[in-house]
Amino acid sequence: MCLMAFAWQTGGNPLILLGNRDEFHARPTRAAGFWTEEGLPDLLAGKDLEAGGTWLGVTRRGRFAALTNIRAPGARKGPQSRGALALDYLAGKQAPGEYLQELQSRRDDYADFNLLVGDLQELWHLNSQANQPQQLPPGVYGLSNGALNSDWPKLQQLRARLGDNLNASADVLLDLLSDTQTYPDQQLPKTGVSLEWERLLSATFILGEDYGTRASSLLKLDKQGGIVFVERRFAAAGAALGESCWHLAGD
Repeated sequence: MCLMAFAWQTGGNPLILLGNRDEFHARPTRAAGFWTEEGLPDLLAGKDLEAGGTWLGVTRRGRFAALTNIRAPGARKGPQSRGALALDYLAGKQAPGEYLQELQSRRDDYADFNLLVGDLQELWHLNSQANQPQQLPPGVYGLSNGALNSDWPKLQQLRARLGDNLNASADVLLDLLSDTQTYPDQQLPKTGVSLEWERLLSATFILGEDYGTRASSLLKLDKQGGIVFVERRFAAAGAALGESCWHLAGD
């Protein structure tokens, strides 16, 4: 993913997470679904068919993970796919904090990343540049391709809008991800790409022929372990490809 806002233990639900996955349209991807063919029938996630990992997923037991890359001058490269970081947590049994603490020692195997891992009781975050896992207290957060709660305009806007709509319907929440507004040059971060790219990437929903928003997702967990997962998919220039929705009952 490249942009998300999430409310943790706020507004009556353990988690509400909204996110856009931005990627080259040519990169092969499987729509969200259960990973039965991979021997992981309890895992619900999209799949990167090029490297085999995922950017957002949840299990029937409420384990969830979300991933962004880090875009910054001098960002570290790595030989292994970052999508494996989310997948390994989702497929495993380690507690969230334990998983991130173990990951500290091998972060150099991956290009720079932000990783969220959690369950119904805990939510943890690791920024690979800081390399200090932190357990997040209740609150509303924003995360893109930089630091947690950075001052990037689109991040702060989405975070504020989620905070104002914690009790809204799934459709209203997902519509928060559809904003194509870009921002003035003086408000843009300097992340090591050209000004033309900074302008394109400044929108919540990125419209592009070669690169843009591929999926908008909502993940919601309730106190009984119920799960709502919705994925809207898009082609070049924002053309709609379809929507999938799951409502999984808790205990």
